[in-house]
Amino acid sequence: MNSSLPRCRVVPQPDYQTAFEIDGVERLRWHHGDRYPRPFFYPFVGPSGSSLTRLGHPGAPDHDHHRSIWFAHAKVLGIDFWSDRTASRIRQQQWLAYQDGDEAAIMAVRLAWYDGHDPKELLRQELIASVQPGIRGELVLELQTRLVPTADSLEFGQTNFGFLAVRVAKSLSAHFGGGRLTNSDGKVGEKAIFGKSARWVDYSGPVRGGVVEGITYFDHPSNPGHPPPWHVRDDGWMGASVCRRGPLTVTRSRPLVLRYLLHAHWGWVDPGRSDQLGRQFANSKPFSVQKSTDPHVRYAIVRHEV
Repeated sequence: MNSSLPRCRVVPQPDYQTAFEIDGVERLRWHHGDRYPRPFFYPFVGPSGSSLTRLGHPGAPDHDHHRSIWFAHAKVLGIDFWSDRTASRIRQQQWLAYQDGDEAAIMAVRLAWYDGHDPKELLRQELIASVQPGIRGELVLELQTRLVPTADSLEFGQTNFGFLAVRVAKSLSAHFGGGRLTNSDGKVGEKAIFGKSARWVDYSGPVRGGVVEGITYFDHPSNPGHPPPWHVRDDGWMGASVCRRGPLTVTRSRPLVLRYLLHAHWGWVDPGRSDQLGRQFANSKPFSVQKSTDPHVRYAIVRHEV
């Protein structure tokens, strides 16, 4: 029996939620109940203890679908999986693995995308989330997702909206707070960054009592169209637009695999640090879910060679 307590833990919670804890403190929560059209992560807690993301747009009541950190797409065979105005739904079918450890807390779940009118899913999605502690209370959230159509092929249409969305806290936004958008090429602000390709984009700003923190959002070189054009807004929004320049077709034999990294950091963005973390992420091995050799554990999440 292993009596040691790992630093990083995945802890199931009531009401279809899952908490990620570092040293006994919750830093991230996954919500997957049917009360929402699609699952999401909230809060995403920065080094000083404040959430660096929020639920909803600060000024637009028709943007309540902006739930912190989530996966969606606006045009799946022409069906809107992005907003709350349609019958489309993304549902968690089951969790596959929860793994505690000193270096990371990792969760793997299986999701399905439904158009709202047909009980058969259009897409099956495997999502792996790894939460890793950094220096001085910083946090790294690594996300890997695999999207497999149930038909022979499926088209994700041309749009700015999809796949990984991040709505930052009000105080971090350039318009509603004192924040600043920066990309990997040193450009600053929505006008300079919107639609431009970059390896990463950062939103940093005050959180409380003069403390500045931020989120750097990295796109992995293996993602289609890397480096992607970015959909960013001064109101506190950022997302890598995989389909901004055109549609993307996937098949059952060649599913879509996407990898992203979100770094919750102290202070204003340090481009040198971000470039270094981006290189480490680019050189990291992807995850896979495999049958476990432990008779008491169904699946294991492992890193593997490409």
